[in-house]
Amino acid sequence: MRTFVLRARAAPTDSHKLLAAIGQEAHPEILAHTLMNAIFVAQSHRADVVVYLVLESTPDYSRTIRVEANALTDIGGFDERRLLAVVAKALDASIGMGKEESRPVAPGITVRTVSFERLVQELAEDHPLFVMDRKGAPIREQAFDGSPCFLLTDHIPMPKKTFHSLERLGAKKITLGPTMLFASQCVVLIHHELDGR
Repeated sequence: MRTFVLRARAAPTDSHKLLAAIGQEAHPEILAHTLMNAIFVAQSHRADVVVYLVLESTPDYSRTIRVEANALTDIGGFDERRLLAVVAKALDASIGMGKEESRPVAPGITVRTVSFERLVQELAEDHPLFVMDRKGAPIREQAFDGSPCFLLTDHIPMPKKTFHSLERLGAKKITLGPTMLFASQCVVLIHHELDGR
């Protein structure tokens, strides 16, 4: 099982604001691109992949949308518009939820009111954690045992205090090279590296 967590610090948790922000400063389209590259391959989708999208621009609680490839049914396509519609549907399903509640949205899709920090603490119990960092170990030199979990962010870098918290959870820093890439590009390169092993 491969797990990807995208921390979207600028993404609104209100579905109307999210869709209105496409192409604007918040760049919610990164959610769709990351989802597409993590789960879909030509004429199919990857087995054994889970993606968590953590949307943090909110007046109350972060929204964490979990997408499990093995349980997904037809979502009507994988273009940006359709994938953002899936995210918007999950956000609408989360209206009225209290802290750390969970609701099913569709087969393979769940929404929770849980923070990035709390989610990563949970994932650390069953997954070795890897966070993208230009100063990390080259991915080709890194061993990946068990079910690795890769932590990514949108165009807003992770705060320094987050890196300290992740280190306490055993997260290892890895790099894909000297160039800063989009999260969706990182996902493709991570899949490529692990597929070749």
